[in-house]
Amino acid sequence: MNKMLLLALGLIPLLSTTVQANDRYRERPPVIVSPDLTAPWLMQLGGGGVRPAVYPSRPAEPRPFFRERSRSTVQPAAVRPNQVARHQIEPQFLPQTVAYDTEHAPGTIIIDTNNRFLYLVTGKGQARRYGVGVGKPGFEWAGMHKVSRKAEWPRWTPPKEMVAREAAKGHYLPASMDGGPANPLGARALYLGSTLYRIHGTNAPWSIGSAVSSGCIRMRNEDVVDLYERVKVGTKVIVI
Repeated sequence: MNKMLLLALGLIPLLSTTVQANDRYRERPPVIVSPDLTAPWLMQLGGGGVRPAVYPSRPAEPRPFFRERSRSTVQPAAVRPNQVARHQIEPQFLPQTVAYDTEHAPGTIIIDTNNRFLYLVTGKGQARRYGVGVGKPGFEWAGMHKVSRKAEWPRWTPPKEMVAREAAKGHYLPASMDGGPANPLGARALYLGSTLYRIHGTNAPWSIGSAVSSGCIRMRNEDVVDLYERVKVGTKVIVI
């Protein structure tokens, strides 16, 4: 009898542990889904009305008092666009060969400022046409010159009149700027006679087809490189 009593007493802890285990798993614990898993495929499991449980949002960790200052917070006025950039140039301003009757010899450059086109006469009633940006109202001009100099990735030195004009607007131009992608003169420049006017590239390709310059004729960088390779110093340039 004593042995049976001892055996029964020994089973009590075991049965108690089993009951507790069964009680622990009697109800399934709630499913908790992290916010980064609430993707569309999860919502499809139960329709649009399903709202999965998520972890409570944690308070944002305090940011360190000292942090690195952005290197691009200050941008020179010369390279800051004045309008929203167009991602694609309008098709008519892309380089193309067109019919063009003229009495001027092949190799002549003719710039139609009203329609924003530059023509390189190729002869036989044809010309290579490029889209350009031209002088804004008050800065239009017309005349005939020759290419007096050519430069790759030219240095830009804004004239004093431009510096004063922009300063009055609160824009401060650099005294000069080395050639490079941010330079307003772009990849190439063709200087016209002894004037300050040039046919040059741009750091603002969205401006092609518009009247926004201070009198210079601007082209996309890839287009001015193409023109640069086709013309020589001494080429006649007619602006109409």
